[in-house]
This record gives sequence, C-alpha cells and structure tokens, in this order.
Amino acid sequence: MSGLLVALVLGLIHASLVIHVRHVLQASAWEGARLASYYDTAPSEGAALATALVSDAIGQTYSQDIRIREQLVGGQPGVVVTIVAPVPTVGLWSIGGEMRVDAAAAVERPG
Repeated sequence: MSGLLVALVLGLIHASLVIHVRHVLQASAWEGARLASYYDTAPSEGAALATALVSDAIGQTYSQDIRIREQLVGGQPGVVVTIVAPVPTVGLWSIGGEMRVDAAAAVERPG
C-alpha cells in the first residue's frame, strides 16, 4: 500500500515538473514574439530573449532549438517564435521525446 502511495506521489511530482517546463517554454516564446514584434527591433532580438529566458529558467539543454519566422498573424504581418525542447523524463533529464510550443504576435506599425 505504501509503495503505491509513493509511486502516486512521484508521478504527481513528475507531471507537475513537465507542466512547469512547458509553461516556461510557452512564456519565453511569448516574450520573444512580443519583443520581435516591436517596430524598431529585429526578429533576432526576440529569439535571443527567448533563448536567454529558457536558459536562465531551466537550462541550456532546453534552449538549443528556438526558431523565429515572419508570418501573417490574424491577417497582419507578424512573427512566430517556435521552441522545440526535450520532454523531461527523469527530473530535467530526457531519454526521448520532444515538446513544441509556438507564440505569435502581430508586428507593430509606426504612427
């Protein structure tokens, strides 16, 4: 009985960690897209911000595949930040699998 309880608690802790990692990736992608959408910034600045946020929060392993592209967002010119990162399997270590998050923002216009 106690073994089952321990397994249940460890599973809950692991699920919480996976949700936390996904939230950090999503928030970092949104911040990168937001910065890249400003009128006087380059898209590469948004990618650099997303990379820095992910690296600082959960490690460089998770910030190795961050892409930014220009695309229509709601019919307006915009930018999309995509982060592809490993799924944490044992703690923050991964033995396979990946998660992908995208964030988009319309480009700011002058005037």
